[in-house]
Amino acid sequence: MSLIHYNPARTTTQGVNRFFDDIFGDNFFNTDAVQYKSFVPQVDISETDKAFELQFALPGFKKSDIKVDLNQGVLTVSGERKFEEKKDGKNYHAVETRYGSFKRAYQLPDSINDEQLDAKYEDGILNILVPKDVKKVQQKSIAVK
Repeated sequence: MSLIHYNPARTTTQGVNRFFDDIFGDNFFNTDAVQYKSFVPQVDISETDKAFELQFALPGFKKSDIKVDLNQGVLTVSGERKFEEKKDGKNYHAVETRYGSFKRAYQLPDSINDEQLDAKYEDGILNILVPKDVKKVQQKSIAVK
């Protein structure tokens, strides 16, 4: 079984329209990071015999800004990082750090142990361990009659 990435923004016309609006809209030459209200964090997904592991790159986030949910086999990771404009005398010429909200969802296979999911956030990386349930992994051949 493999993990299936679910991203509704890429499958709808809304995502296409947003893409073209970003390219040809009024904000084409505006590089102010505040204009972006959402972003997509980078994720590495790996699998072993015993578990799936997801690593989200979320630098600058606080643990309290991140939410991990499992509902009917869909693992959803969401969060928000707000831009805080500090009045410290600095004159920013570029801000490339990502701010705003994000939401990523993955359809998990039936062969997982949802009671033992583990999420840890350390050094800007969110690690989610999704253990497999060995009893559910067993495959069965069915004779055709």
